[in-house]
Amino acid sequence: MILMSMLARAIKIFAIGFALFFALPLGAQALLHFSSDKPDNWSAADWSATGLLPAAEDHEPAMVRILAARTGRWRGIFADHSWIVIKPRGGAYERYDVVAWGKPLRTNHRAPDARWFSNDPHIVFAADGAAAEQMIGPLRAAIRAYPNADHGQYRVWPGPNSNTFVACVLEHARIVSAVLPPTAIGKDYPCDGAFLSAGLTPSRTGVRVRLGGYFGAMLGWREGLEISLLGSAAGFDFARPAIKLPGIGRIGMAPV
Repeated sequence: MILMSMLARAIKIFAIGFALFFALPLGAQALLHFSSDKPDNWSAADWSATGLLPAAEDHEPAMVRILAARTGRWRGIFADHSWIVIKPRGGAYERYDVVAWGKPLRTNHRAPDARWFSNDPHIVFAADGAAAEQMIGPLRAAIRAYPNADHGQYRVWPGPNSNTFVACVLEHARIVSAVLPPTAIGKDYPCDGAFLSAGLTPSRTGVRVRLGGYFGAMLGWREGLEISLLGSAAGFDFARPAIKLPGIGRIGMAPV
């Protein structure tokens, strides 16, 4: 009887937690998404530059940026698309992201700060000057080593997708302490496709466990506490206080 009572209590707590931190935020985001005016297809969407980044010729120092923007169609309820921008000292911008058509890994296929499916990007991580210069070499090496860059290796869910790419690059570059938003569906898919993986968080400030991108949990100073269920994540950011909610994203301090 005691065991059954404990089990029933655990199920009740799980159900309440799921409703508060997963079902309600996703439901609210779905209502917002379908009540707003969105482009119906890729050709109708706006992919133009936003001016979020300065012109390269007007900005001498090196730069590293991680950008993310809400994706399109029904996936916009759940997910952001993220990408990497590099600018060497005195050089031009280099944009790297993974897409769902053709050969997944693309370089400079759009402006570095372009809208994604008409949605403005936001900055997830920023580094400038000497700090950025130190990051560029490891980032380029990690991009070249990305294991899912060939035709047919992209998969929308649970991964590997665009967010898997950025997460893998950050994990293997090691020098960049960026944390992707909870709406970056696919970020918890292991780079090698292993179903079970456990180890340190990307920032090396905590630990995490992942089950093939379907479930994950991590606890670290830089990443905070995060629970991932079917790719959607909820949790708390300690370093820059915020609540993380699936579909909605961060509520609190900005990541940068």
